[in-house]
Amino acid sequence: MGDMELDSQKIVILGGTSGIGLATAQLAAAEGATVVVASSNPERVDAALATLPAGAEGYVLDLRREEEIRDLFERLGGFDHLAYTAGESLPLGPVAATDMETARRALEIRFWGAYAAVKHAAPRLRRGGSIVLSSGIASARPQATWTVASSICGAVEALTRALAVELAPIRVNAVAPGVVRSNLWRDMSEDDRSAMYASLAQALPAGRAGEVGDVAETFLYLMRNGYSTGTVVTIDGGSVLV
Repeated sequence: MGDMELDSQKIVILGGTSGIGLATAQLAAAEGATVVVASSNPERVDAALATLPAGAEGYVLDLRREEEIRDLFERLGGFDHLAYTAGESLPLGPVAATDMETARRALEIRFWGAYAAVKHAAPRLRRGGSIVLSSGIASARPQATWTVASSICGAVEALTRALAVELAPIRVNAVAPGVVRSNLWRDMSEDDRSAMYASLAQALPAGRAGEVGDVAETFLYLMRNGYSTGTVVTIDGGSVLV
């Protein structure tokens, strides 16, 4: 099939109202796609739609509730691509100090939400359609307090490969970003965020911290490339090398 154009295609982005998801929606819309964004925050949905062209749709959706995911896809009908970018800040800390309920909760949106989204989206994907999930470099380069984060990213990557086989010819891929400037780090103080980005710029081979637009380009690449499935594309400025 080769690479395909996104013009006139319909793309659903769950978690598409901020950060990487919104950047993906904006980039896809700029190429002529019709975008649908959804998240649990009504204010973010409204704010996202204000940045997108007429014709974009936005929905409030709790990705912890399978019935809401099912109802959304029944309402949307057929479409071309699903991007799953939803996720809260991952809990970091040593295993001994991590509450089990906190660890379980961390999987609800990033893993089980993605699982349910694929379950209800796949029957409605048009010929040539694709699914792109979200992982992270924690799976490949874990640090001492990243056990929960690494486990979730590894699970998403295994899910990606299994779905690529089970759902073929629907293509299923994942993006594994490194640290990028986004509201994922909103719980940090401004000084701590700035220090983190500056440290990354010095340490990374790319010489700078990542931007959400860098990762959005990767989501669109995986939608376009008709020969890519079961892959995890790392976009991290070389973080796994240093």
